[in-house]
Amino acid sequence: MKKLFTLMLAASLLLVSCGAPKDGSLPRKKASAKMEKAFAEYIAATKDAEEDIHSVMVLQHGKVLAETWMGEGAPETPHVLFSVSKTFTSTAVGFAIEEGLLKLDDKVISFFPDKLPAEVNDNLAAMTIRDLLTMNTGHDTEPRMSRTDPDSDWVKSFLEWPVTHVPGTYFVYNSYATFTLSAIITKLTGQAVVDYLQPRLFDPLAIEHPRWDANHGVNFGGWGLYLKTEDMAKMGQCILNGGKYNGKQVIPAAWVKQMTARQVDSVPAGMRPEAAAGNGLTVENSDWVQGYCYQMWRCRHNAVRADGAWGQFIIVIPDKDAVVVVTAHLEDMQKEIDLIWDNLYPAL
Repeated sequence: MKKLFTLMLAASLLLVSCGAPKDGSLPRKKASAKMEKAFAEYIAATKDAEEDIHSVMVLQHGKVLAETWMGEGAPETPHVLFSVSKTFTSTAVGFAIEEGLLKLDDKVISFFPDKLPAEVNDNLAAMTIRDLLTMNTGHDTEPRMSRTDPDSDWVKSFLEWPVTHVPGTYFVYNSYATFTLSAIITKLTGQAVVDYLQPRLFDPLAIEHPRWDANHGVNFGGWGLYLKTEDMAKMGQCILNGGKYNGKQVIPAAWVKQMTARQVDSVPAGMRPEAAAGNGLTVENSDWVQGYCYQMWRCRHNAVRADGAWGQFIIVIPDKDAVVVVTAHLEDMQKEIDLIWDNLYPAL
């Protein structure tokens, strides 16, 4: 009975989503019977798995087919994106490159001559913008620093952290690499990333009032952005369309191609590359070993995703001309993606 009720509730939420869109919102389309059934079964599966899902939105061919909010989720309430924020920082880098402000091979130390350690070793000197984007900074572990000390200089601490590997040769998930990208954008433009992106990305996508936490005027970059579920879906749709939105080229097409392409081998955040095989992770069963792009992850099924802690996803699926967005608070993110592949993907 409980499962039947869950299925009926999920289906009713999907049907409610088929109304006329508001100004600036994504268009809606009534889902096929196959998708209605798949969406209801997916919601039931998340309940059975005791996943704390906050929202789900499914798009295909540019239109919302299914959507629901649960628990802490609400249509008009921005949700913390955690590391999904990284994809937006990467987009800012793409704009800066397009505008001639930055190059992928620019050396990181060139932007911060006043924050360098007393001795700059060859590895630190060799670190580039590309290495920051691909989490191949050469650090053996992710830098650790205080996120609560208001006087903490994160860029200085990042540059002081030992660079023991040649940059470009060793993957370590590194949120402070993304913060450093944010700091570089701010240094080049005189604007926080959120303000730099406002006319270039947020306004064209009709994303209103984006909020991004900051340290000394520098947006966190790797985390700290808050957006609504539909805002996330708009970003996914723009990426799916090669940077176009409503017929306008918003993100440079060449950057979208690079940002979503596999650049380096990858392992889950917090795992050392040499440990992946010992944990039984393979390209058949894990969406964390498909390769890392420029602040995005490759997935199974030729998909690519923006990915944030505790279950935040923008999954772009070119082979199905589809986007799936999820916000949540859960630990097993591979299980979360598995349920999408098992239940929603076959109905697209």
